[in-house]
Amino acid sequence: MKYFLSCVCLYFLSLNFSIAQQTDKLLNKDDLLFLENLTKAVLDSSRIKPGAFISSNFGPNNTGGMLIRPGGKEDYPAFWIRDYAMALETGMIGSKEQKHMLVLTASTQCDQTWITKNGSMVPYGSIADHIRIDNSLPIYFPGTYDYKEQGNKYFGMVPPYCDQFYFIQMAWYYVKMSGDIYILNREINGTKLIDRLEIAFKMPPADLSNQVVYTDSSFRGVDFGFRDGIEITGHLCLPSILKYRAAQQLEELFSKLKNKSKANHYTNIARQIRQALPEVFLDNKGMLRASTGKSNQPDVWATALAIYYNILEKDVLKKACTVLAEAYENGSLAFKGNIRHVLTTDDYNNNTAWEMGRMEKNRYQNGAYWGTATGWVCYAIAKVNTGKAKILAKEYIDDLKENDFRKGNGLGAPYECFYPPDYKQNPLYLATVACPYSVFKNIFISESRE
Repeated sequence: MKYFLSCVCLYFLSLNFSIAQQTDKLLNKDDLLFLENLTKAVLDSSRIKPGAFISSNFGPNNTGGMLIRPGGKEDYPAFWIRDYAMALETGMIGSKEQKHMLVLTASTQCDQTWITKNGSMVPYGSIADHIRIDNSLPIYFPGTYDYKEQGNKYFGMVPPYCDQFYFIQMAWYYVKMSGDIYILNREINGTKLIDRLEIAFKMPPADLSNQVVYTDSSFRGVDFGFRDGIEITGHLCLPSILKYRAAQQLEELFSKLKNKSKANHYTNIARQIRQALPEVFLDNKGMLRASTGKSNQPDVWATALAIYYNILEKDVLKKACTVLAEAYENGSLAFKGNIRHVLTTDDYNNNTAWEMGRMEKNRYQNGAYWGTATGWVCYAIAKVNTGKAKILAKEYIDDLKENDFRKGNGLGAPYECFYPPDYKQNPLYLATVACPYSVFKNIFISESRE
């Protein structure tokens, strides 16, 4: 495990994060230990052992190995690819578990384009949104557990674009942790894993001039599963950031396979995306917009993630970090350390946060506060105001301590999201702690190596 954490840390440093030079420790040791233990507890509660039942409405885990769902309790009787992949950076998931979930995901990749009963399309190379635990059937679209009824166009005409890139992340982490490069040439349903990764990478449509992910209203795909109820069209920022990272990971995997031409190919794609993102999405304030079509508003999560992945540089970087720091100070960004998708000052109007939000304002993906992005935002703010970043991180920890599910009495933190005074969604939610913990841990490890 220590070896894996070191590898992960070195990877981020190789992306020129220079964490130790640009940020101070955002959490003290006691708070980081608290977050580590809480993340472990939520992760343990999210595991589905072979043969275990999660809900009376579903059969047991018949996949033959451990699964990790998005959270504890009975809210998620399936295996979600993106939520699991986003927890890998914690270093808390062993190689045996990883291998099972990687092979399961690869085995359910779409090998033949087909059209659903309700008129949506599952393109060749698609990765499931989630996989049933009882029969391993892939559900490519959000909103259902029914294989036959999936794809009703509410969640787009094609599966969400993010899962393809998270599949690549799963393979990269497994190889990094285990050293098992041979799995890349393992045939799964007649196709090598490395080929499946490339097929997945090519599934989301892109602007061929710059490799940025693209969609339109007539054949829309969800940009990112954490806002699958929001209609976002045009050039898409956040999945393009994920594509950038996936390209870097494919470059490394092909380098391990001694395939220099393929490695160079993905290096070039990453370079194109990195150059294009600020050119295509930067607004006049310094934020990256979510898209160039519908719901093309300044995107807090995409901006912070681009900073964390070292995509933005120099004056553009400083300006973006400053905007987030100022938004935190004026109260438009966060509540109790949790982060909105859109600043309150950038709400589309009085009735909705996003232009095309399909749920009530200030509920769920349309204006509630989420902990998933807290680490990325703290990292970004720390580049221009370490003191404010520490306060934001402390507010996040203090809320978790106050509402920690381990205390009982009906408490359920970490929640998926919430909004004052009393709206809360989905207790024991893994990404709320796993993503911030990964950021704070990487900063801590980086500084310890100095």
